[in-house]
Amino acid sequence: MRLFADRADAGRQLAAGLAEYARQESTVVLALPRGGVPVGVEVATSLDAPLDVYVVRKLGVPGREELAMGALAGDGTCVVDEELVESLGVAPQELDAAVARESAEIARRERAYRNARPAPELAGKTVIVVDDGLATGATMRAAAIALRRHKPAKLVVAVPVAAPRTCASLAQEVDRVVCAFTPEPFHAVGLYYENFDQIGDDEVRQLLAQAAAIRGQRRSA
Repeated sequence: MRLFADRADAGRQLAAGLAEYARQESTVVLALPRGGVPVGVEVATSLDAPLDVYVVRKLGVPGREELAMGALAGDGTCVVDEELVESLGVAPQELDAAVARESAEIARRERAYRNARPAPELAGKTVIVVDDGLATGATMRAAAIALRRHKPAKLVVAVPVAAPRTCASLAQEVDRVVCAFTPEPFHAVGLYYENFDQIGDDEVRQLLAQAAAIRGQRRSA
């Protein structure tokens, strides 16, 4: 069942459920790169809100990297599925190695996407965290826990498609979860998109520049 033509289409559909946050100076949109960025562009443009990235990395099970045993945020917040780690016999040194590897990748992406631009001020803001979909929700959960430390007035998770159980679980971590579709049973996120191509660093930079240019034009009009 295809719900979206591509991530931009998903972002436009998702934005319809976020209209109450439009044109408010307190609203900030953060996209989880890379897949969340084209979704975030459409959401931020629709809401007339600034867009930035929040880099979080999945911790993949050794030898089965597509399976998340946890996630790591840029400030060092680490969320680990202890039951999964124990059941699969993942050794502590293997977990430590995954954390070290993904920490280095987070630092690289921060440099690549932000280019010395400071991170946005989030205290007292309505922070909308966007991705292209949620299966286990490990990366989004790590992002939510880390972002809470910035003391936003409201923390909202917004995704085009997600597993119902994941939405219910995340609702305990944030102020609101907005999801356009929650299919049951839930399959891999990419199956709900006609086009789910991988996105590179250059495209992320271009999309962020595009969103900033559109917002700048509106401010100067």
